[in-house]
Amino acid sequence: MTKLTDQQFIESTAGQVAAELARRGIPSDQQVTITIEPNDWLTEARRFSRPKVIEAGWSDDDIDRLTKQAQHEVEPSLPG
Repeated sequence: MTKLTDQQFIESTAGQVAAELARRGIPSDQQVTITIEPNDWLTEARRFSRPKVIEAGWSDDDIDRLTKQAQHEVEPSLPG
């Protein structure tokens, strides 16, 4: 029986999706859902800021943890 885990949100480019999934150990036959973001200001801001965050030595897990922490501070009743 497969162990269920929490949802994961991965931000990547279309060209990097397979490599990112493989890096995280997700089997190639596992079902995934991909959301295509519109090319808007938020996408552009992320594209601009992400390399700077990585240069500062932060990992995806660090970013996810800080994002969740800030979300809980704003909306403490949300699960997760």
